Amino acid sequence: MNATLENIASKIWDMPLIFLILGVSVYFSILMKFPQFTQFKEMFRLLKERGESEQGLSPFQSFIFTAARTVGVGNIAGMATGIYFGGPGAIFWLWVLALFGSSVAIIEGTLAQTYKKVINNEYKSGPANYMAEGFSNPKIGKVFAILYSIITTISLTFLMSGVQSYYIVEGLHEAFKIPTLPLAIVFTVILGIVIFGGLKRMGRTAQKISPIAGLLYVVMSLIVILLNITKLPEVVGLIFRSAFGNDAIFGAMLGSALQWGIRRGVHANEIGIGTSAITSATSQVKHPAQQGLLGGMSVYIGTLFVCTTTTFMILMTGTYNVVNPSGQVVFEGVKGLKYGNPFVAEAIQSVIPIPNIGNIFVALAILVFAFVALTAFYLYAESSFSYIIGDNKTAFTILKICFLGAVFGGTLVVSDTIWALADIGNGLMAWTNILALLFVGHKGAKIVGDYITKRRQGESEPEFDPDQVGIDSDTVIWKKENSR
Repeated sequence: MNATLENIASKIWDMPLIFLILGVSVYFSILMKFPQFTQFKEMFRLLKERGESEQGLSPFQSFIFTAARTVGVGNIAGMATGIYFGGPGAIFWLWVLALFGSSVAIIEGTLAQTYKKVINNEYKSGPANYMAEGFSNPKIGKVFAILYSIITTISLTFLMSGVQSYYIVEGLHEAFKIPTLPLAIVFTVILGIVIFGGLKRMGRTAQKISPIAGLLYVVMSLIVILLNITKLPEVVGLIFRSAFGNDAIFGAMLGSALQWGIRRGVHANEIGIGTSAITSATSQVKHPAQQGLLGGMSVYIGTLFVCTTTTFMILMTGTYNVVNPSGQVVFEGVKGLKYGNPFVAEAIQSVIPIPNIGNIFVALAILVFAFVALTAFYLYAESSFSYIIGDNKTAFTILKICFLGAVFGGTLVVSDTIWALADIGNGLMAWTNILALLFVGHKGAKIVGDYITKRRQGESEPEFDPDQVGIDSDTVIWKKENSR
């Protein structure tokens, strides 16, 4: 079964999808004149925005929720997986994806804000909304929207949630030797309390616990890196040689480095799959591009502060193994070490001689990051489901139960299987969303341009007028929102 699932995932994540994601990322970067770089100061200014509304989160809360999702299992265990299958060069291609792909996150967030709706007294929007409303041919847009909603609801509920819960329970089990079944039950119950509490409880939970946990993880990473700082030039050289197939050991893995760097980068930072746009749509802002820019900034958080530090920890301490596409071991830093959390735990343990400190620290970090990621997953699933069924509280309750059941079930599945399932879900969403952006992304670019132009003309808080960018004001709520 696992071999079949991995074969399906590999076909979905073959080179056509890799080049499609990279090509669209470069295209929108050029079209918008690289706002991910030129608007960096504005992104920091927008972080100061506070004040949640009755229907939504504050821009800061929404940013934290989005950024917290990009700091999860994909950045820790996922990076270890990328190194295991793609070699050290995988991180280089993840950097490339983040630098250019943040433009896609900006467009997704902007479009989701533009077409947001109020459902069950909360803001909801996402790719399905901008597909249905943004296509010049409404029938084709509707097909894309329904297809994306179905794929996303199924993927996030049944295929992708297991990765997060698996590593939470496995990490706590390894660190504290607590039986997995009681851990799985307690964790699922606590997650259920938060999810049943609604959008605001999920947003406040992320705001309270994510920044502290993220800071502690970065500090620990820097400690490990600084204690091995003499190896930094060697590791940087290894990354670049491996990325371009010039390393003696990893030279034959150029294709694997590219594929796994993008594959794990998408999982870690959500670039191209559209889900981060769902959290971007939950806030109350004056202009859609404001939250779009913050969505682009969240990509840097996950990439620079977690993915990169995690990779440097692993490579500097040599606590990793690598296999080629045929499954043969080409590098074995620690004999028999299982990929995933153990790579990171062993890196920490190698420099801090406190018994079991590596397992304990990684387990607690994963617990926080993955817990918030799962609340975001549910928000994504519910938003997509709501597009299909509308405001139906009974259906949402059933979805919550199914989601929690899948979370619990994920703790009982082997890691190879849950990664294959997650990659299938991620890949299907990416194909649908990226293809749709080729048709509607120019509208998001125009809206971002409207905001940047107004700021340059001296408007301190530009307000969005859909008519000025060619969007029918009857199909969006913006004029009413800005009149409040």
